[in-house]
Amino acid sequence: MDDMTRTRLEAAAFRALRKHLMEKRPDVQNIDLMNLAGFCRNCLSRWYQEAANERGMEMGKEEAREIFYGMTMDEWKARHQTKASPEKQSAFAKSFAANVET
Repeated sequence: MDDMTRTRLEAAAFRALRKHLMEKRPDVQNIDLMNLAGFCRNCLSRWYQEAANERGMEMGKEEAREIFYGMTMDEWKARHQTKASPEKQSAFAKSFAANVET
């Protein structure tokens, strides 16, 4: 497989993942994703931001999140985010610490 085809397939897979998380499963909370998989929508938006920055495009965290979420974080939270239980918050602290890049 040539590099251009691989890049196009990876981009298509990323778009499908984003669509699935944003449109088909907005009910799945970021904290649950993080606790189970070690990444969430915010991670995906950060990776998007980092990819832009690595290619010389200035993009901040909030801009990347708005592009990824298709709305501001405040809008997303108001529409979809629920309060996390103390148990989920504790599990998140452990998951986040295990996944922080150094």
